[in-house]
Amino acid sequence: MINEDHPAKRPTRITVQRLGGHLASIVMPNIGAFIAWGLITALFIPDGWLPNPTFAQLVDPMVKVLLPVLIGYTGGRLVHGQRGGLVGSIATIGVVVGTEIPMFFGAMIMGPLAALCIKVFDRYVGSKVSSGFKMLVDNFSAGIIGGALAIVSLLSIGPAVQTATKALGHGVQIVVDAHLLPLVALLIEPAKILFLNNAVNHGVLGPLGVQDALAHGKAIHFLLETNPGPGMGILLACALFGDRTVRATAPGAMVIHFIGGIHEIYFPYVLAAPRLVLAAIAGGATGIFVFTLTGAGLIATPSPGSIISLMAVTPKGGHLSVIAGVAAATVVSFVVASALLKFGKGRDDQVETGGRVSAPAPAAAR
Repeated sequence: MINEDHPAKRPTRITVQRLGGHLASIVMPNIGAFIAWGLITALFIPDGWLPNPTFAQLVDPMVKVLLPVLIGYTGGRLVHGQRGGLVGSIATIGVVVGTEIPMFFGAMIMGPLAALCIKVFDRYVGSKVSSGFKMLVDNFSAGIIGGALAIVSLLSIGPAVQTATKALGHGVQIVVDAHLLPLVALLIEPAKILFLNNAVNHGVLGPLGVQDALAHGKAIHFLLETNPGPGMGILLACALFGDRTVRATAPGAMVIHFIGGIHEIYFPYVLAAPRLVLAAIAGGATGIFVFTLTGAGLIATPSPGSIISLMAVTPKGGHLSVIAGVAAATVVSFVVASALLKFGKGRDDQVETGGRVSAPAPAAAR
């Protein structure tokens, strides 16, 4: 039996650690921007605490343009410095324009990819240019490569995401029709982390819920994606057992998520440590199981998905069952996420060091 420290497993483990560290180093520097967007959204949208149509105009441009471009810039900068960040930002615009949903995952791909392209160009072409033409070549190469990649991402990433969304919706429909609702979490929770939550909720679950609510006065479909429990458990685990940066920002994100109903605020934490998606799935499945067991349902889609909104659209006499499902999802996702974070004993060093993973210490030094 091969244990985790066996040499045969080290390359795979280190590769996974490096990937997680790389994603973390792209996402975590931009958490402040996510929190700013989350606060503005929770406060000023029509269903927010202080509705204001003027301030609410900031919401869509921030989540669809600003945040993806910041992620693309950060990913590019990690690969090739300021120049890589510049080209990564240009390439990310193609992803932004090509879809109607926030394209953070696409930005994570295009930012580093564009930076890698310009890095290769600089190594084999730019380095051979005489000093008199250096600035001219640098500027035009960044513009041409960045612009070309923006067009490529516009034509490729958008259609790919649209196809994936349709396939996801079809999968959710199959599971719902088979009356295996807890298994829906296997599709919904990973989709949420990729910011496809609105597509799943309003494109698939919402219409199904409307039909069921008309027939029975309530529908469990409105609870499948909007349950704040899985995200709350993950953020709580991050606040207690995450690395230094995560511990500093998770408490504020908890308020925005659970009270403000902006679930997107916890997605970057999962992207930074992808294994936490298992906690989201476990919490989501548990919540759905409890909802099914207790006959929970809502009369309409809660918007945004805060605990307050859930209570507001719960039919009379059904509040206890909804609270039970949310609480169960929170507890399970917290326990699983805490275990995945090793209860703080094995914090991700790669998050703190920007994706660098030190080599295993020699046996004599252990």
